[in-house]
Amino acid sequence: MSFLRAIPFILASLIADPAAATEIQEVTSPSGIKAWLVEDHSIPFTALNLAFRGGASLDAPGKRGAINLMTHTLEEGAGEMDATAFAAATEDLGARITFDVSDDALVVSSQLLTENRDQAAALIGAALSDPLFAEDAVARVKGQVMSLVRSEENDPNAIARTALAKSIWGAHPYGSSINGTVDTLTPLGPQDMVEAKNRVIARDRVIVGAAGDITPEELGLLIDEILSGLPETGTVPLPDQASFSPDAATEVIDWDSPQTVVAFALPGPEMDDPDYFAAFVANRIFGGGGFSSRLMEEIREKRGLTYGVYTALVNGVYGPSWMGGMSSSNASVAEAVTLLRGELARMADGVSDKELADAKTYLTGEYPLRWDGNGKIAGILAGMQLIGLPIDYPEKRSAMIEAVTAEDVARVSAERLTDEHLHLVLVGRPEHFTP
Repeated sequence: MSFLRAIPFILASLIADPAAATEIQEVTSPSGIKAWLVEDHSIPFTALNLAFRGGASLDAPGKRGAINLMTHTLEEGAGEMDATAFAAATEDLGARITFDVSDDALVVSSQLLTENRDQAAALIGAALSDPLFAEDAVARVKGQVMSLVRSEENDPNAIARTALAKSIWGAHPYGSSINGTVDTLTPLGPQDMVEAKNRVIARDRVIVGAAGDITPEELGLLIDEILSGLPETGTVPLPDQASFSPDAATEVIDWDSPQTVVAFALPGPEMDDPDYFAAFVANRIFGGGGFSSRLMEEIREKRGLTYGVYTALVNGVYGPSWMGGMSSSNASVAEAVTLLRGELARMADGVSDKELADAKTYLTGEYPLRWDGNGKIAGILAGMQLIGLPIDYPEKRSAMIEAVTAEDVARVSAERLTDEHLHLVLVGRPEHFTP
């Protein structure tokens, strides 16, 4: 069982290059549900991803963590089956069914053998429409989540992520952990799980991606079978867009450790922003390129102030961000942050032809690997729909990267990689640091 991440799960890395060249078909089920499908009849199984928009962002006021808890209780039995019987039935069918959630979507990922696909689909349908939510199961899973929450309270990396999220997103659900707190989790019981399910699991919320040994007609019938027991609409509207706090902010959180953890963020571009791919290329050069990035070169390679530093564009459905992090000794972290600020400014001065070419080569060449296997493809298809990309996007992606110029990178960097928008959180006891 995995309990969720602090950042939205839909990242640019989901979007693969068309070199894996597979036709994506749009399918409409008899009841009108849309789905994207890549057929592959070479192996007798189908990967199916169902994503329900809104995810943990639809938690009721005062019940933060309820949808995450509910999601991880869906596998604890359905209908007449308790958790043991549900797990045994899934195993007997050779199926794999997992449930996960972020603030963007609740996701059901499954792999179904062709020979008993309908029986496995019936298990998914039962888990979604008639979950057991037995009191002992809810209490057990709640105990696991609470253990994680308490562990995060003593993890400087988790503390930094949580504080940074609150700094940039404020009261929006993005600004707090989907796990909730001990106080919000303690009162939750089976009835709260029913209410949480009804907030997010509904037919009007669903996105479908599928890949494997199934025809469009068969997929349409399968979708309708799985979703037949669900209500047409959720009980609450989808979340509002998040608003990235525009003013720079720095917070130092005292923590007794020889190291200081640094988390930072800047406003990111929406994926439909004309400058998105300029920012995408800039990120690779600035901090998203591992050992080839400027931040790694200046902070680790030249000075040995950190083991690693990274940046990433995070394409949240309800708001994008440009995030990063590192850690350094208390004695050297002030210098590391000064170098970070210097590299922010230097990006506006431009990038070399080699930096630009290397970034493009990587970004266009690495992505075909992400189409490796039906499970990954089904996830990509659902992810593309969730963040609003067109069905022909993979065919156009490389050309949009190649069109980025050095002038585009410098201009976007000058606009976005600036101190005036930088949110910075330090967890530790940094020496000689001036906010």
